[in-house]
Amino acid sequence: MKTLPDNPNLDHLRQQAKDLLAGLRDTAPATTLAEAQAALAEQYGFRTWTDLKAEVDRVRGKADVADPALATAVAERYGLGAVTAPMRSLARPDELGRRWSLTTERGRWAVRTVDGWIRIVDVEDDVALQRAAAGAGVRVPAPVLSRAGAVVESVGGHRWRVYEWVHTGPPLAAPVSARITREVGRILAALHGLELPVDRISPWHAYRLSPRPWTDLAAAARAHGADWAPALAEALPALSDLEQVGAGAAPGKPVLSHNSLGPGNVRLGAGGQPVVLGWEHAGGQPPAWELADALTTWAVNPDGGVNAAGVRSMLDGYREAAGAVPALDLPAFRGAALSMTNYVMGQIEVALAATGGEERWHADRSVRHLLAHVPTRPTFERLLAAT
Repeated sequence: MKTLPDNPNLDHLRQQAKDLLAGLRDTAPATTLAEAQAALAEQYGFRTWTDLKAEVDRVRGKADVADPALATAVAERYGLGAVTAPMRSLARPDELGRRWSLTTERGRWAVRTVDGWIRIVDVEDDVALQRAAAGAGVRVPAPVLSRAGAVVESVGGHRWRVYEWVHTGPPLAAPVSARITREVGRILAALHGLELPVDRISPWHAYRLSPRPWTDLAAAARAHGADWAPALAEALPALSDLEQVGAGAAPGKPVLSHNSLGPGNVRLGAGGQPVVLGWEHAGGQPPAWELADALTTWAVNPDGGVNAAGVRSMLDGYREAAGAVPALDLPAFRGAALSMTNYVMGQIEVALAATGGEERWHADRSVRHLLAHVPTRPTFERLLAAT
């Protein structure tokens, strides 16, 4: 489920709806802006566009402000110059930590805590990937090292990373237009073409991370009184089947890549060109797996249908940049299937542990949305057919 920023902007949401409209019209040319707005609201977990606007009004201007001493300490540690404005939160905490905006005499910086970061590769390797990607033409916010030359520093009881600020539009929402999926294909080809070595496939995509049976989670949801417990019970066969997609097939050789190149980590910058964020998730995947994962996150409509024009355009962009496209078959979707089941399980466990108030409200909405939009084996088959 998409999450509103801490200080949402209705103009940004209108732009997101227009971007989404272009993708929806690839398969349904008669789609209206009102229908795209309703689809976007649903992606944020709201029933209507009016409900989404009401939530924007409710939370606008409520971003958290960091202790000035903490902002000064972060700026000092990374050599950013004197702080000239309050350091404000950009979004709710995610699985890594929380993102903040820091303005100093030298400009604006994107800073974030990474207290929950689980290392897949060494942090120096993900920075090397970012720099190599930039050298290959991928637009990325440049990582900033501390005065001591470190990527991650502990300040004020938190671990921090810092990036140069890049002005962009709002996050994208799938399905996007064929023009954008072509650019995503080019980006993937550029990353895979670097052929940076890695010792394993990311665990997130390689296997189920929790040994807990789905039936145990379903029982816990019923005991918890969760309103989404019936939806989870209904989804159990599909979730179990996802774990079997590609089982037993030998994966290709992994390369170091972004590992989470979905719409939430791509925004349009100057000239409408994609800017790629979220490099903390970098890890190993076979190129075919990451391409299949990207097709799943970029070219599936809110109703589960496939944007065939977006699929073909992504493959065209990849082919134009690399000369050829990795062979795609159902086992290539194994990484996408396992990462989805791992994510659903993680969100369910978060919801069951939520203590109430806003935390539980957001967690329950996320699980309800996920269970209504879990991709299935037929989804992957439709994507393959569209290739």
